[in-house]
Amino acid sequence: MITVNRPSTQDSVIATVACAIIVYFVCKRWEPWRLAVVVPLTMLPPLVLSLPLAASVGFLNAVITTSSTFASALVAMLTFYRLSPLHPLSQFPGPLQCKISGFWMAWIVSRGKRHVYIQSLHEKYGDHVRIGPNEVSINDPTAIPQILGSYGWPKASGMSGRALHQDPLPLISLLDDAEHSRRRKSWNRAFSSAAVREYQPVVAQRATQLVQALQEQRSVVDLSQWMSYFTYDFMGDMAFGGGTEMLREGDKAGLWQLLKDGMSTAVPFEHVPWLSHYILHFPALIRSLTDLRALAFGRSKLRYERGSTTKDLFYYLSNEDHADAEMPPMKVVISDAVLAIVAGSDTTAVTLSNIFYYLISHPDTYRRLQEEVGKYYPPGEDALNPKHYVKMSYLDAVLNEAMRLYPALPSGSMRTPAKGSGGQVVSQRFIPEGTQVRVHPYTIQRDPRNFSYPNRFWPERWMIASGNQSHHEKIAHNPDALIPFSTGPRNCVGKNLALLEMKMVTCHVMQRLSLCFADRWDPSRWWDDLEDVFVSRMGQLPVIIRSR
Repeated sequence: MITVNRPSTQDSVIATVACAIIVYFVCKRWEPWRLAVVVPLTMLPPLVLSLPLAASVGFLNAVITTSSTFASALVAMLTFYRLSPLHPLSQFPGPLQCKISGFWMAWIVSRGKRHVYIQSLHEKYGDHVRIGPNEVSINDPTAIPQILGSYGWPKASGMSGRALHQDPLPLISLLDDAEHSRRRKSWNRAFSSAAVREYQPVVAQRATQLVQALQEQRSVVDLSQWMSYFTYDFMGDMAFGGGTEMLREGDKAGLWQLLKDGMSTAVPFEHVPWLSHYILHFPALIRSLTDLRALAFGRSKLRYERGSTTKDLFYYLSNEDHADAEMPPMKVVISDAVLAIVAGSDTTAVTLSNIFYYLISHPDTYRRLQEEVGKYYPPGEDALNPKHYVKMSYLDAVLNEAMRLYPALPSGSMRTPAKGSGGQVVSQRFIPEGTQVRVHPYTIQRDPRNFSYPNRFWPERWMIASGNQSHHEKIAHNPDALIPFSTGPRNCVGKNLALLEMKMVTCHVMQRLSLCFADRWDPSRWWDDLEDVFVSRMGQLPVIIRSR
């Protein structure tokens, strides 16, 4: 009689661990993400290895033993490597939980205070902090031109992860520099000096409508909501040739909530871009984002098929100006629909709301700006005519200071050394190829080495630096550290239009209205409610409005 030696549990565990190590190195080398590859690679080995053990402990117990061992071995290998000196980012300090998994930062994002958390890490660990297994945050203005400048780095995979690998990707998420440059040309035409002049009467019309609507309010007003209405209506005019009337009708369809929920759903995938491949198989979990896309794509498709009635954004994106030899495919044109809505409304609404929050919080600043507005636009003078804006140095100072303290995109975007470069040295630190890097605007712009009294709203700093005001002490002031619109070829293409909107609304409101906070409202609540979800999610800004 022949005796068959059944494998012991110990033998099976050893074999399972060995198999897990092999699978780990396969995944590390080729980084597969397709389910057809990942599922067999991670599910079949423990299942097959459980079969010999099943005769001894039963099939269910065997599967549990090998599966748990396999998973534990994979996690242990992953953790060991990410914490070991063998990891290419081992020289960068950072919290243990950040080094182990991107899920930690994804969770931080879901709480809305990523910008504050990253700032606290820089305060603790220094200018270069590892905020993910493969992600570094930099707080050094000398890194700005190299990473974001004219010959800066391409976008990182986290950007396409946040877009859930939309095909084709929107302009802001394109990883390929050549493709970005080609598609950016139509955006540059849409926001050229000539184009901005075309939009100017539309901005003035909407700003007039905003102030008239505010004058009609007879109770406490949520100013942030009205700024959102204004920017969304103007965005509709500018991008799609019209289509929304929130200033007149309010947000009956809940579009702003959809916008916020959609972006909140998307942004955690910046830190776990691989997961975005799989979340698409669970549409209920990303319903708000798919609904936002459906809304944006629907508006873009309708505008594309209708053709232009004015020289709006899609007039240029769809090449109706015939500047390019070929018409771009419709799917490429409408791929930027969400970008047009978010960039054209949310960022400006947040900045305008912050401007008036700071002005109301600082009565001396409020009075000084009001005096400057009165100097150039006395009663009877049209404050919506931009002819004097270039001379209004204190207006520029107020805008710069508001954007310094809270940029519309507090955590910026993600870049990576060019593929094939092997990595690059930036601010005297070597960044390996494939590393996701962000220059963190919120931290840089609040660093005392760049700006004295960094957490203080003090527009006078800009007047002192420009020589328009004297001061008894020397102050730190580094204008190169101010990057609310980013910089370089991937900067905010609508910067000049956004500044025009801000100046028009600020001057018109200061000329026509008097603002103060609602009684018994705690101003600190504004910062408690303000959240970083790539763009910014605002709470209420309750004010009392009187006509001047």
